Amino acid sequence: MGAIRHKIVVLSGKGGVGKTTVAVGLALALARAGNKVGILDTDLHGPNVALMLGLEGFTLEGYEHSIEPLEAEAGIKVVSMANLLPDPDTAVIWRGPAKIAAIRQFLSDVEWGDLDFLVIDSPPGTGDEPLTVAQSVPGLDGAVIVTTPQNVALLDFRKSVNFARQVKLPIIGVIENMSGMKCPHCGGWIEPFKSGGGKRAAGEMDVAFLGSIPMDPAVVEASDSGRLLADRKSDTALAFDNIMKNILKAMKEK
Repeated sequence: MGAIRHKIVVLSGKGGVGKTTVAVGLALALARAGNKVGILDTDLHGPNVALMLGLEGFTLEGYEHSIEPLEAEAGIKVVSMANLLPDPDTAVIWRGPAKIAAIRQFLSDVEWGDLDFLVIDSPPGTGDEPLTVAQSVPGLDGAVIVTTPQNVALLDFRKSVNFARQVKLPIIGVIENMSGMKCPHCGGWIEPFKSGGGKRAAGEMDVAFLGSIPMDPAVVEASDSGRLLADRKSDTALAFDNIMKNILKAMKEK
């Protein structure tokens, strides 16, 4: 961990808000900007990072006292439980102590090397995994919290903010995902889940708003095929570039 300059954990109050997509998209944006990047998937029960980066089916190599991460696009180093399971359908049925031990082993035994950024994808909620990361990662720069615009997601977003504050985890800011989309038929702008809720909630909770990411059917296909943000000129890719710059700016100001 000492050879990693910056460490960011991506949180969400509930599932289904696209948190892993945001974590992977942020890692890609940072790597494409010339940074050395790693991504750690601490969602042990539903690890999806490997799929989104085209590494499903590959296996992590372990040595006597170390684990060698896999390598994805732009040299991103990747560690995920998905790459330790015998097949993608295997269920991880662990209680808290086993999960805590696994995350701590990923943090201490992986040969990350010199990195500019480690992005840590945490499962939704405020349970063992995010708590272990918050208490075990030395020099954690802070949390990026992902929400969608509708009220049910914003309710859980507030819980994530309060979780971070209670465990003394700095909050870098909030990202509003699925914030409207371009109609594939008429080209007009539509808002299936409303928009702007994340920005308003960020103001209410006194945290920085980092930007919005639109819905895009092409992102679904790209994620499933391991080619997220393959179209670097898409609205989604440009949104991630803008958010990445806002995160770097927010980190400098802290």
